[in-house]
Amino acid sequence: MDDFNIDHSRSPKRRRVDTSTPRYSSPDELAASSDHEPPYPRRPSSIAHRDFAEREQHRRRSYDNSSSEESPDELDHTVHTCYRDGWSRSRRQRNDPSSDNDSVEIPRMETPPRRQQVFVPYREKMVLRGHRRSVAAVRFSPDGRSIASCSADATIRIWDTATGKHMHTLEGHLAGISAIAWSPDSKTLASGSDDKSIRLWDVSTGKPYPTPFLGHHNYIYSLAFSPKGNMLVSGSYDEAVLVWNVRAARVMRSLPAHSDPVGGVDFIRDGTLIVSCAGDGLIRIWDTSTGQCLRTLIHEDTAPVTSVRFSPNGKFVLAWTLDSSIRLWNYIEGRCVKTYQGHINERFSIAGAFGVYGEDGYGADAAGGGGGGGGYAAEGGFGERACVVSGSEGGEVLFWDVQSKVCLQKLGGHEGVVLGVDFWMGGGGLVVSGGVDRTVRVWERVEEGCREGKEEEEGEEGIEERMEGMV
Repeated sequence: MDDFNIDHSRSPKRRRVDTSTPRYSSPDELAASSDHEPPYPRRPSSIAHRDFAEREQHRRRSYDNSSSEESPDELDHTVHTCYRDGWSRSRRQRNDPSSDNDSVEIPRMETPPRRQQVFVPYREKMVLRGHRRSVAAVRFSPDGRSIASCSADATIRIWDTATGKHMHTLEGHLAGISAIAWSPDSKTLASGSDDKSIRLWDVSTGKPYPTPFLGHHNYIYSLAFSPKGNMLVSGSYDEAVLVWNVRAARVMRSLPAHSDPVGGVDFIRDGTLIVSCAGDGLIRIWDTSTGQCLRTLIHEDTAPVTSVRFSPNGKFVLAWTLDSSIRLWNYIEGRCVKTYQGHINERFSIAGAFGVYGEDGYGADAAGGGGGGGGYAAEGGFGERACVVSGSEGGEVLFWDVQSKVCLQKLGGHEGVVLGVDFWMGGGGLVVSGGVDRTVRVWERVEEGCREGKEEEEGEEGIEERMEGMV
């Protein structure tokens, strides 16, 4: 595959980021710049082949001597068929010596054609309004029932996923909010603000927990809960990554991570690793228990990295960079294996997610369980229908096929930069986006009722199992 040669053939340098513009923008700055128009700018060897041919010729001669009634065409089957024919003949000779000249026809086994998966396009389902300034991040709750959005207006809004009804407005921060994260049980929401504090909120009541998390010395850009919900990791403009004990509301470990503002952090699915990224162009993998840096990833272009996410199977890291590229890294081998392009991302911190697609939204093949596996199984078990979804400074939401890197669809609707995008597996596959136009938009597949009621039958565990085989 062409991407595997990325370390051996340097691609032409992409246009570098204009250092005169800020690499990051706080929610307040985003709100102030909402009127700004963004810039657009592997053969078998000959010896092996000869040996195989000689073995085939020897078999055919032996069969011609023992069965004169069989034609070469009848004997010209696969190696497995020859072995099966010899085994059947030997068994008959032991039981009935008169059956030497009998010929047996072995039916050919034909492999059924692989079903081609078709991308079912998305359309806008609803527009949620209420924020007074730019929407910096949007997140589906793990159970899919709620959507959280945070804004430069220093508020968080909770929406009902099915109806779009506004449920709560969470107020208490003194400045714009750039980061939000749901706890695994969907009962608690964490928020990080330009006021240098992290707060936890009871989503059912809309009230904050009494003790804020204090430890960062500058704007907080990213947050992520551990899979068990007992730890929280945060990244900040102060270049630090902090790991928090959620119950005690105190810092467990400080990681001297980067030499530039930290744009993104994430936990791997079992909680043993943390990934972080920053404007210095570095992506670092950390051991959660020791705080040791296990791996540093850097691309030859050294573009600032603004957001990172572990793949659902924990074998890859997806990174957004300010050269209008999204890169998929095999962090174990330390190499970039895929690059997705077609969007605009040169100034703003944009985030996205992994998803799945297909005629039934997220069937067994997508999870690597239905005999799918695609053509990338050797690299970690991609399903045939894994996709990447992201926002763009051009105002679109874009979908890429993970394996082929083909852009599947561009969704227009936002006016200005789309800063945050998230994907939920339920409901046939839903997408939520938010941007500088102060709106939150929910997108659904065009076809309706394909899997009506299926999510309720499978429950949350069924959906999670389908995702485990994916990227």
